[in-house]
Amino acid sequence: MTANPQTYALGIGYRVLAMVCMAGLSALVKWTGSRGIPVFEIIFFRNAFAFVPLGLYIWQTSGFSVLKTNRPVGHLVRSAIGLTGMVCGFSAVQLLPLTEATAIQFASPLFMTALSALILAEPVGRHRWGAVLVGFVGVLIMVRPAPGHFNAAGSTLAILSALGAAGAMVAIRQIATTEKGPTIVFYFTLAGTVLGLAGSAFHWVTPDPVTMGFLILAGLLGGVGQLFLTEALRVAPVGVVAPFDYTQLIWAAALGFLVWGELPHPATILGALVVAASGVYILHREMRRFRRPA
Repeated sequence: MTANPQTYALGIGYRVLAMVCMAGLSALVKWTGSRGIPVFEIIFFRNAFAFVPLGLYIWQTSGFSVLKTNRPVGHLVRSAIGLTGMVCGFSAVQLLPLTEATAIQFASPLFMTALSALILAEPVGRHRWGAVLVGFVGVLIMVRPAPGHFNAAGSTLAILSALGAAGAMVAIRQIATTEKGPTIVFYFTLAGTVLGLAGSAFHWVTPDPVTMGFLILAGLLGGVGQLFLTEALRVAPVGVVAPFDYTQLIWAAALGFLVWGELPHPATILGALVVAASGVYILHREMRRFRRPA
């Protein structure tokens, strides 16, 4: 992709907007959960209504012929891993302050580096392994595993969510050689809708009109956020836009304070900075590795 400051700025703008949507989604998951809506029901609404922006995007760009696939098993594996992470992540934001849950889930690039070495047999040098170890120290700082401070259930679910997101990215890398972005997103959203509906069959809570509106908004925000992520990568390289993922922490902190009066713990801020620095360094080494052959 030829360097173009204007398109790079557009890509960064899309990525930041995606992070605003994702922070808003997390806040809506936390709020609707506090209103008694079960996690699987939230997952159903988040995915079912994401089809509205996703369907419009596919119709206006690639057309629905893009949904043809020869990798149904690959999509199933990717969806199973990703949805496990989604269940854990949605549960974590209901148990932890919004900023803390968001920050811990940013350990995903650390897990992805480790999984790439173990599953894809990709070479991972000592610099990236060192960054992974430093990043996990940052996670320990955030979760504060000390008596009276450690929220075992919430922290474990947030870490499992990060692991699930990393596993999903590894699975995407395995099928992305033949599958387009909209195809992967469509089948993941379809699987999420089916899973949410199946899980809700055992425990359905009929939401009041206000809660219903927020559940629908969660689906629309999730879908729009995913499209902004896609567009960001279409107009700018991942090395330019990916560091702006960490702006989600700013929006999560603002929403946590405005809605629940949460103030980030100093340990959360310090740990998040360590994890973010490790993630950006890993990304830098990744991009340097790919540029070297060119």
